[in-house]
Amino acid sequence: MSSSSSRRRTSHTTHRRAAGVALAGVAALVAAAVQSGTANAAPVRAPHPVKLTPAHVAVKLTPAQRAGLIRDAAGATARTAKDLGLGAQEKLAVKDVVKDADGTLHTRYERTYAGLPVLGGDLIVDTAHGKTARVLKATQAAVKVASLTPKVSKAAAEQQALQRARTLGAAQAKVDGSSRKVIWAASGRPVLAYETVVGGFQDDGTPQQLHVVTDASTGKELYRYQGIETGVGNTQYSGQVTLTTSQSGSTYTLNDTARGGHKTYNLGHGTSGTGTLFSQSSDTWGNGTTSNPATAAADAHYGAAVTWDFYKNTFGRNGIRNDGKAAYSRVHYGNAYVNAFWDDSCFCMTYGDGSGNADPLTSLDVAGHEMSHGVTSVTAGLNYSGESGGLNEATSDIFGTGVEFSANNATDKGDYLIGEKIDINGDGTPLRYMDKPSKDGASADYWSSSVGSKDVHYSSGVANHFFYLLSEGSGAKTINGVSYNSPTSDGLPVTGIGRDKALQIWYRALTTKFTSTTNYAAARTGTLAAAGELYGTTSTEYKAVQDAWAAVNVGSRSDGGGGGGGGGGSTFENSTDVQIPDYGSAVTSPVTVTGRSGNAPSNLQVSVDIVHSWSGDLQIDLVAPNGATARLKNSGYDPTPDVHQTWTVDASSVAANGTWKLRVQDLGPGDTGYIDDWKLTFP
Repeated sequence: MSSSSSRRRTSHTTHRRAAGVALAGVAALVAAAVQSGTANAAPVRAPHPVKLTPAHVAVKLTPAQRAGLIRDAAGATARTAKDLGLGAQEKLAVKDVVKDADGTLHTRYERTYAGLPVLGGDLIVDTAHGKTARVLKATQAAVKVASLTPKVSKAAAEQQALQRARTLGAAQAKVDGSSRKVIWAASGRPVLAYETVVGGFQDDGTPQQLHVVTDASTGKELYRYQGIETGVGNTQYSGQVTLTTSQSGSTYTLNDTARGGHKTYNLGHGTSGTGTLFSQSSDTWGNGTTSNPATAAADAHYGAAVTWDFYKNTFGRNGIRNDGKAAYSRVHYGNAYVNAFWDDSCFCMTYGDGSGNADPLTSLDVAGHEMSHGVTSVTAGLNYSGESGGLNEATSDIFGTGVEFSANNATDKGDYLIGEKIDINGDGTPLRYMDKPSKDGASADYWSSSVGSKDVHYSSGVANHFFYLLSEGSGAKTINGVSYNSPTSDGLPVTGIGRDKALQIWYRALTTKFTSTTNYAAARTGTLAAAGELYGTTSTEYKAVQDAWAAVNVGSRSDGGGGGGGGGGSTFENSTDVQIPDYGSAVTSPVTVTGRSGNAPSNLQVSVDIVHSWSGDLQIDLVAPNGATARLKNSGYDPTPDVHQTWTVDASSVAANGTWKLRVQDLGPGDTGYIDDWKLTFP
């Protein structure tokens, strides 16, 4: 959502602004456009209160109240589908409901087409006073396919998925169940497809749930992701803590009835099943060392309690599903397994014992990280691949960090380091750094067009860096004895608003704005919308969100400047929708520049937001007042929807004042869209 325009925007549009890069040795406008790389336990003490706009704060629902809202929404899905203009073969299923204090409901739906699940078809409907106020869709493409009869056999799709798993190093790979027919709508034009889930083990011993989506007409692999979401954290124990357990006769068990019945089990170095519930005659668990199997169990049990309390005290969330029911924990997985993971299929966390079975991965930030994967699963459902996968992983790092700070544990103080105690690198360095992610040698500090191709634990760096900057600001500082020095992509400073406010903004965006396909551009839009609702669109907090995203190369600064172009420039914008005819003639959208002297700069920023169901069809040009043109984008095969990019153009040979035009032509049949917004920024 752009703060510079008061015009109504379609809620599903992902507006992206990113800084350009300076050009060297380019003399003329006609050949001067360059894409800029734009983003296409004892109870935890409640945190210090954060002042929020009361009307837009989610109310604390009892399990019965939440179930009632879901039931009401489920009873009206047919009417909702009709109101949204969905096709006759499309049906909605309610996934979750969030209610604000002013009565606004945020209802999250999944979708089917002719009885088939639509992957990437999820949407959020906001209703106020009984009327639809906004609809946010994971895809804006019309969900329809020419035929429901596959040309590729299910067996062929399964064999291809098995081969992919083996290529990735899987052991004991096998198809779990059988492939199911789906509609794949997460990356452009919806198509009939198979989803195959391959079990077995990944190359590091982690259980595998590799989801492979195969085009049912061509046999082409469309998408793949791991259903097992992994993460590691520090293994330093939390000292002597109070655990909530259960007693029956003379036997105590690790069963926390105060927090939904969270249980902790011993896998005994196995790799399947639930394991054995920890039980003993004494209510003192472990001895602080790995010689006692209950030590790791005590850490895991404590971490689960702290995480439950963090979500309840900070956001009013009653458990992972917000239904008052707990997940469960399994410790002592495998032999010398150096990881921990969340598994949706069992709704549980699992912890390995580390290298040599000497360092169980049971700590506060690990527990917070893994349980937060569960929260993401039942809310936004961010796909665990590409940019959405990076956001998924970052969400767990962000909330895991929140858990660590909120616990206020003297043995494990809060910090913005991930895995600082585990020494997985063998040199005492952390696994990940939120203030400067690239310090781990692989993570991304800033957004670039290639960030989505990184492993999700490394593409998460962009969001982790954003969160750190939003919380603490840029530059050198020391927090809880740890030194940080966070840079920015544009070299400009960012002033933090505090971790408590940053957490509130991220949580509201996750639960009411993000969908399964949210990328970094859409995350900016969602967090700005959340900040606007919580604190106001003219607030310091709203501007800080803009500046923190710009500092990681996603979008413009609050003063209109972009990274690399400085923050003091002039911006000229046209936010009037212009329809783009399918496979038709070119259309233009004008912007009139006045009040500038001399020629345009050599680093003119051209930011474009186009809603379109198949971006590869589009050819985009900038036309200067004297008629000279710069090609911004050629048409070509690209099934992804929308164009949300910023280019830098050397326009130094053209007078600045006059009418500039964005010219767009659709050179392929079958897809439609419109120019939503574009602007020129003079640094």
